[in-house]
Parts: sequence; structure tokens; C-alpha cells
Amino acid sequence: MAPIPTPPAEPQDSPDTYVGLDSAAAEQLARERGWSTVRTLPPGAIITMEYRAGRLNFEVKDGRVARAWKG
Repeated sequence: MAPIPTPPAEPQDSPDTYVGLDSAAAEQLARERGWSTVRTLPPGAIITMEYRAGRLNFEVKDGRVARAWKG
């Protein structure tokens, strides 16, 4: 039987620190802080709800991060 994979550790970073930032700057900062995937979404986007370790989601309105969450 194959071993169960261990998900990568998430950065010790609060998603709230990205709210209000320019979306491009927020994405660059998130990658510098160790997030393996950064997903930018428009308000009200329909998305899947699976949790992915190492992913940071941004809801962007008018070029700025309005909301940020893990997974």
C-alpha cells in the first residue's frame, strides 16, 4: 500500500494582511511569503470548495483585494 502523502506546511501568515492591497502586489507578497498557489477571483465567482493546503484565495474588486482566505 502506498503511503499517505503529507500536505505541505502552510506559511504562518494571516490572510487579513492582504485585504486592501493592490492585487498584483498582494500576489507577489503572498508568493514571497511561501504560498504555493495564489488564486485571484472576481466578486461572486463560482468556485469549488475543496480545501488545498498552500493555496491563498483573493477576491479582487476594482484592482484591490477585498477578501482573502486559505484553501
